[in-house]
Parts: sequence; C-alpha cells; structure tokens
Amino acid sequence: MSEIRVFAIANQKGGVGKTTTTINLGACLASAGRRTLLIDLDPQSNTTTGLGVDPHRVGVSIYELLVRDDGMVADALKADMRPNLALLPAKVDLYAADIELVYLDQREFRLKRIIESVKNDYDFVLIDCPPSLGLLTVNALTSSDGVILPLQCEYFALEGMQQLLNTIRLVRDRLNPRVGLFGVVLTMYDPRTRLAAEVVDEITQHFPKEKFQTLIPRNVRLTEAPSFGLTILEHDARSPGALAYKNLAEEVIARAAMMEDNHA
Repeated sequence: MSEIRVFAIANQKGGVGKTTTTINLGACLASAGRRTLLIDLDPQSNTTTGLGVDPHRVGVSIYELLVRDDGMVADALKADMRPNLALLPAKVDLYAADIELVYLDQREFRLKRIIESVKNDYDFVLIDCPPSLGLLTVNALTSSDGVILPLQCEYFALEGMQQLLNTIRLVRDRLNPRVGLFGVVLTMYDPRTRLAAEVVDEITQHFPKEKFQTLIPRNVRLTEAPSFGLTILEHDARSPGALAYKNLAEEVIARAAMMEDNHA
C-alpha cells in the first residue's frame, strides 16, 4: 500500500466489540504483512491489557502524548508487540484527558499530530475509541480516514447510532473533510437466533455499501483470548472467531485499496 490508512473503531455504546475488533483485526492485518499500529484511546485500557501489557507499568502512554508537550512518541510506543504490530498504550490517567484537552491549543488535533509523526512507519492505524463522544473520540475522528463501526447483533443495535453519525458529519464539516463511515462490522452473531438474522437484514437495508460481508460470531475463544494477553490468532487460530477476523482483514485491505484508487 502506498498510503497509510487510519481508522477509528468507534461506537459510543459499550460492549459491542470495539476492543476485540481493534486487537484482532489489527493482528490479522499484521499477519497479512501490513505494518499496523494500534492506539488505545480508551481509559479502560482494554486494548493494552488484551495485548499482554500491564497499564500500571507502561510509563509514558498516549495520555502524556496528548496532554503534554514533553513526551516523545518513541518513549510510549511498544514497537515490537508482534511482527508488524505496534501499540501506543493507555493507562487510567487517560480519564482526565477529556477535561484537560478542553484547555489546550489545537485540542481536536492532538492525536493527529502524534500520528503524523509516525505515519511513514505503518500501513494501517487502528484507534480503539472510548464509549463516548467526547474530545478523545473527536480527536480520533479528526485523525482518521474513516470509521469502522462495530454493531452487536442484538436488540437496540441501532440505538444511539444516529448520534455517532451526526458527530462524524460535524467533524467532517468542521475539522476533517476526509472522515466518513468506512464500514459497519456486525459482531456477536449467533446464527441460531431469529433476532440476529433480523439485525443483519436491517443493517443491510440501512447500510448496503458500508456493511462488511464478514459476520463476527459469538465465540468463547474470542472472549477468552484477552485474559491471556493474546490475540485470537495466538489463542486459537482455527476458531470461528479467528477465521472471521482474517476474512474481515481481507475485506478492509480490499476496501482501503479501492478507496485509494478512487482518490487517485
């Protein structure tokens, strides 16, 4: 790929699979030979712990890079997490960032500046956003080429989604004309339930171009992997969850290449 692609993994609802998607899509992109950086922008630090890093021992983290001008990206970067996979970790201090950013110059562009400093080193950057639409998420949207939206195959899947889409439009109009909805990935899919099929049909009707064909299944191995600090490829590469994220990575690579051709 000739151009870095930056994607915010965003949904202001919690428990929809944002972190699971960030870690395992990132791992599969890296496995496919794409140099990939994961940025943990969620104060809960689940992407950090899910890759086996203790957030209480990271030292310099994304928090220092966002709110202070004395931190170097190299000081925070975990560059050798896995082959082709790097991490900018989070820690609990990040909870304060939404408040502290309000008083800083260029508050919506702090993350963009960080990514610009390392963009020549990566093909993909995935940003795990917090379950809110505050300044951390706005920073992610301002930095991104697009949003990957995980939606669980459950009742009320579309609830609150309009608020996120409105925020994307506001950021596009005022801060970042590139950003848009890159793709919708359906998570926690259980083919045995009628409800899951109904949700798939509903999302297909609303987002026929944006919905990824890959459905991420409910899978115990996906749930287990973070507790061991492992990606699904390391925990069980033959599980349905691993196969699904491999397929999703192929879709993302193909769609990103198509987007690049359209912009050429």
